[in-house]
Amino acid sequence: MARNAIITGASRGIGAALAREFGKNGYNLALCCSNSKEELEHLATELHTQYGIQVLPFVGDIGDYSFATSFVQSALDEFETIDVLINNAGISHIGLLADMEIEEWNRIVSVNLTASFSTCKQVIPAMVSRRRGKIINISSVWGNVGASCEVAYSACKGGINSFTRALGKELAPSNIQVNAIACGVIDTAMNACFDDEARAALTEEIPSCRFGKAEEVAHLAMQIATGNEYLTGQIISLDGGWM
Repeated sequence: MARNAIITGASRGIGAALAREFGKNGYNLALCCSNSKEELEHLATELHTQYGIQVLPFVGDIGDYSFATSFVQSALDEFETIDVLINNAGISHIGLLADMEIEEWNRIVSVNLTASFSTCKQVIPAMVSRRRGKIINISSVWGNVGASCEVAYSACKGGINSFTRALGKELAPSNIQVNAIACGVIDTAMNACFDDEARAALTEEIPSCRFGKAEEVAHLAMQIATGNEYLTGQIISLDGGWM
């Protein structure tokens, strides 16, 4: 029987690695990104050609409730069932909170936190009806401990962690598991802001002596998606022993 997954923020980085991992394992995919239409369509074609799966690419602002709900509903209309929802889309903001504009705050909250509410609200009824489903939220170690000059990002990821724990409890009686992966420093475009000196200094702080790989996040997500149904409401750190 075909399995189906939704992945947000899927055009590159962790999202693209997630799409490749789930595509390789036979999942039909509904993917979205905010503006990298060409990259997303190229990925969709690649995965369809390589694995023979169905891939639906969507471009829009996942922080916008109307787009988020229509995206998930389109996936449900096409696939009928969704086995796995992965809330991966995220944006960062580095700077002092005192210098942050309210528009910047609202933008990061809408993409990093509200989007997970929107997608979950839309997919949960079908999962409850089937008494089966996995929701995986891609979080950050900054949601656990906070980061100076990344207050908004840390607040959103802390919110995602609490959202995960609470929703995990809420949906456990329906046999739906909700977990999060709190990523450390993953070698993606989001961390391209570091110059060589900063990368070297940061690497020295990490006990595993390197940045993580997007593929490692994807592999862990697959383990969660196909693993123990007693595992729910957990924030699983993937940070090389850093925090």
